[in-house]
Amino acid sequence: MQFDKTVDASGLNCPLPILRCKKGLNEIEANQVLRVIATDASSVKDFNAFCMQTGHELLHLDTTPTTFTFYIKKRTNN
Repeated sequence: MQFDKTVDASGLNCPLPILRCKKGLNEIEANQVLRVIATDASSVKDFNAFCMQTGHELLHLDTTPTTFTFYIKKRTNN
């Protein structure tokens, strides 16, 4: 999947992956895609809730046993 910026939140626990994601989203334009790499198992639930609450679109989630990679499209009216 194509993306415009990557945020590596590996090794960080809640709420730091979400905070890093918010910072990364502020650094890209509307409709661009942010890739976030996380290792915290609760990040799946956290990023789903974050996207629902903020209007950003979770396009895709890749998982391995230890890593979760989120592709988030920035909303247009931020």
